Amino acid sequence: MKIRLFRDFTFLLIISAFVAVSHPVQAETASTVVERFQASLIQAMQSASESSVRQRYDRLVHSVSDTFHLPLMTQIATGRHWSAAQPNEKAAVVAAFRRMSVATLATLFDGYSGEIFKTVGERPGPSKATIVLTNLVKGDKSKVKIAYVARKFSGKWQLIDVVVDSGISELKVRRSEYSMVLKNSGMPGLIKLLNDKADDLMSR
Repeated sequence: MKIRLFRDFTFLLIISAFVAVSHPVQAETASTVVERFQASLIQAMQSASESSVRQRYDRLVHSVSDTFHLPLMTQIATGRHWSAAQPNEKAAVVAAFRRMSVATLATLFDGYSGEIFKTVGERPGPSKATIVLTNLVKGDKSKVKIAYVARKFSGKWQLIDVVVDSGISELKVRRSEYSMVLKNSGMPGLIKLLNDKADDLMSR
């Protein structure tokens, strides 16, 4: 009986190994990262009628933190002020940037009318980046073009910028918005501004 059980167990191990080799895990692509993030947006939109901005924030914060390389995005948005900042200031401004970004998404995606996201394709971008081209198709069939800039960090795809309707990049807009605050009030002033904006959005 023991011999038979041992043979059966060995057979199962061989079959399991064969299945694993025959069906290797597909490597994650920049597009799959974008699609997973967009799925979280759709879920937030579908629940908007019965959820507050704060509740949608809680649903989105993990997805945003995992999908976007927020420290690099904050560094780019703050420009030369980043290198002069103390470590505690860098940590605080990244956290404030995260809060404001997620709160903005939770506010903007506040309803669902049959919208869907469609991936159009990928193309090479600058500095070894990949541009993921997508469309947000609204209920009336109109489209909003959304391009995501993705790069690999330690083997993991993360997003570092978003361009809507072939316009200017989100990071360039943020950098322009923050420049005067940083000039007049430094990093502490920007941290306060971002946290105040996030608080205002989540109070609605």
